[in-house]
Amino acid sequence: MPGVSSAVPTDPAAPRLAAIPEGTRDVLPPEWAQREAIRAQLSACFSRWGYRGVEVPALEYAAPQHPQDALAFKLIDSGGQVLALRSEFTTAVGRLARTRFPQGPYPLRLQYSGRLWLRALSSELGRLREFNQLGVELLGVATPASDAELLHLAAAALDAVGVGAQLEVGYPGYVDAVLEDAGLHGPARAALHDAVDRKSGADVELLAGQFSLDTDTRRTLHALTDLYGGPEVLDAAEALAGGERAREAVAHLRVVAARYGGPLLFDLGVSRRYGYYTGLTFRAYAAGINQPVLGGGRYALDGGALPGAGFALGLERLMRALAPSLPPEPEVVLALDLTAAQVARAQGLYAELAWTDDEAQLRAFCAARGIGRWVKSGPAGAEFTAVNA
Repeated sequence: MPGVSSAVPTDPAAPRLAAIPEGTRDVLPPEWAQREAIRAQLSACFSRWGYRGVEVPALEYAAPQHPQDALAFKLIDSGGQVLALRSEFTTAVGRLARTRFPQGPYPLRLQYSGRLWLRALSSELGRLREFNQLGVELLGVATPASDAELLHLAAAALDAVGVGAQLEVGYPGYVDAVLEDAGLHGPARAALHDAVDRKSGADVELLAGQFSLDTDTRRTLHALTDLYGGPEVLDAAEALAGGERAREAVAHLRVVAARYGGPLLFDLGVSRRYGYYTGLTFRAYAAGINQPVLGGGRYALDGGALPGAGFALGLERLMRALAPSLPPEPEVVLALDLTAAQVARAQGLYAELAWTDDEAQLRAFCAARGIGRWVKSGPAGAEFTAVNA
């Protein structure tokens, strides 16, 4: 990704203060303005759906049960307490909901925005260790209607920022149920989860041989890797479902899809984080980007006592998706006095104020800054003229 630091300078004499840590990046003015506009558009969209904003600390208590504990940046405070930089939002928002809204009312709709940090460089994050997410959580309910609401909101959010993307729906518990119905447990089940999720037929076959699986089980495993496509995938998944849990997963997806009513792709071979997600998951892919710009799903907090579901959008990925179609910035003019600046701003222009009366210095600045016009107050009002006129 352009602007991402890969390392400290190779020249040992280079000032270390000029470097930034690997996996971080500077954001320059044009991109900053575009990012803030995207934040505002998404926040307004979420608000119209009744999702209220919250903010959670960037510092958290480190905890082994945290889903990103192994990847979190950790530090020790002056009292010896181990802390961690925030590595994902769902856990933090869930903690906030339990402590600040113990009585609800539920469903509780919350939105958030901010930075996250991870120690490891991940190709899924475009080699970033510091990145931005915006998202929502819908807490306290677990129904097909609430799942469909999140799909509708995801589509509305992408539409609000002008990103054309395809929603893909999965159900990691379905794969787990089919593997259970096939009599697979322990290490074999865990390894096959990973192989099926990666849609690696070669690895499925290798593991089938390693664990001495019969022909019918091998056929079932290969069929799981092919469960990708339109609504017809649900029919194939239902035919493959041998037990109640697998059939319930397919039935739930049918109801959600009917309530949503829009186009969906189904990936019922997805089983990533099957121990974390308790139901439907979904992602959205934009043209030209091989990682999702949006992702989420259903989970449970407090050991299942508080159901929740939500999704997050990666700001850096949205910027990549929008890059070819972002509108130009408004024209910037140089105002030679405050009154002229106010007139220019009232007309929708950006106006920077002159800091000196030295015309040669002002012309040189305009040339370097790319400013083509300046404005000053005159007898008939504000007068705009070309800098080089």
